[in-house]
Amino acid sequence: MEKEKWVLCPICSNKTRIKVRPDTVLENFPLFCPKCKQETIINVKQLNTTVIKEPDAQTQSR
Repeated sequence: MEKEKWVLCPICSNKTRIKVRPDTVLENFPLFCPKCKQETIINVKQLNTTVIKEPDAQTQSR
């Protein structure tokens, strides 16, 4: 049985909607978190996630 793992948001550490397997390779992947509504560029290789770029601070608008 393959081991699958949810990709966690690097900002708020919650689960995102992306699941990866050990043979999954993602490069420069724009990961969107539905909870904190932030987008982060990540790399995933052999279930190891590395953050390439965190978003810049933005002003909140209402």
